[in-house]
Amino acid sequence: MIDLKTPLWWRATLALGLGSMLVFINLYLTQPLLPLLARDFELSALSASWALSISTLGLAMGLLFWARVADRLGRKPVMLGCLLVAIVLSLLMAWLPGFGWLLTARGLQGFFLAGLPATAVAYMGEEFTPRALVTSIGIYIAANSLGGIAGRVFGGLLAEWGEQWGGTWGGAWGSGWQTSFLVLGTLSLLLWLPLLKWLPPSRHFVPTSKGGGMNALLGHIRNPLLWPVYLVGGLNFMVFLNQYTYVAFYLAAPPIQMAPAALGLLFMTYLTGTFASGISGWLINRFGLCRTLLGAIGIMAVGNLGLLSDRLPVLLLALLVDSFAFFLAHACASSWVGRRVQQHRALASSLYLVFYYLGASLGGLYLYPFWGWAGLPGVALGIMLVLLVTAGLSLRLLRRERIMSGDMHTNSVL
Repeated sequence: MIDLKTPLWWRATLALGLGSMLVFINLYLTQPLLPLLARDFELSALSASWALSISTLGLAMGLLFWARVADRLGRKPVMLGCLLVAIVLSLLMAWLPGFGWLLTARGLQGFFLAGLPATAVAYMGEEFTPRALVTSIGIYIAANSLGGIAGRVFGGLLAEWGEQWGGTWGGAWGSGWQTSFLVLGTLSLLLWLPLLKWLPPSRHFVPTSKGGGMNALLGHIRNPLLWPVYLVGGLNFMVFLNQYTYVAFYLAAPPIQMAPAALGLLFMTYLTGTFASGISGWLINRFGLCRTLLGAIGIMAVGNLGLLSDRLPVLLLALLVDSFAFFLAHACASSWVGRRVQQHRALASSLYLVFYYLGASLGGLYLYPFWGWAGLPGVALGIMLVLLVTAGLSLRLLRRERIMSGDMHTNSVL
């Protein structure tokens, strides 16, 4: 087993972190481009948002499929093979003729992007010692947020550059969003190549048989230690991710009218989430998983109040606080799944991510009536209602954890 802070641990953790960054660069680069897509294709905010939602939906659909494939064929081939196909699709999107084709390619890309997140936590659970696992998951999730930041920031910056200069070249360079796909796809391909050498092969992987997949899936869904955390992850992400979409539309409209590059920089607020993920292992060891999870949801609720303001500094502060809280909660939930499952780990982790990305896909639809009713204050109300539900589910997990701790203490005395 790979122990904490050994050379092999650093190599594996950094390789998984880089792979994770490439996944989320390609997944989220469209988010600051949504106002441009709405303009170019004459779409509403809800219709344009499907350029992001369809990819997260495709990712959700691919997670269980690739988890089962990885349980039979191995972790590394699935992770790297799927990532390569998804990167090639990013390159192709720069040349597609219409929004319908773009949505089809984005959905297919999301399906292949699922290969790495469906498998990475299972790989770590098999190859790392328990103390290395918690720290590795925190770094891995920090890389998720860094990838999301990079995709959005550079997606917006490249789109702005493409809007200013690309039109003079004609063809596929005529719109800024096409420039973003082409440049980030090329960069992703160059960064994918080192992963072939850096990621160590699995040493403790044991292939599973073809049968039993459905029984294992149903067992995880019915497990009272798992289904509440699946809902917590999905519901939290449903409102966290999509609040950025509506904040971006608010800031792109009069009177503020932010340019695409400035909208991309908005996602620098994810840096507090990167910090939270990095310290999540220490916080979990200090306060316990469920208490840390509850605290994170409470902090997110406080930050959400900033959406009641129409002042840019207050909105930025709200996003900074919400990012810290959300990624801390996500690290807690991921660690809970990794600790509570001994068999069919890839399936259990992938099922968590299915709920997670289904929430991302549905959040735009859920928040849209609140947005239409009252703008950002309406979005704040919609978010608060969801956080009340996830806080209740977290309290349920805390009670379960106390019962389990009491049973373990009784057995040790006996």
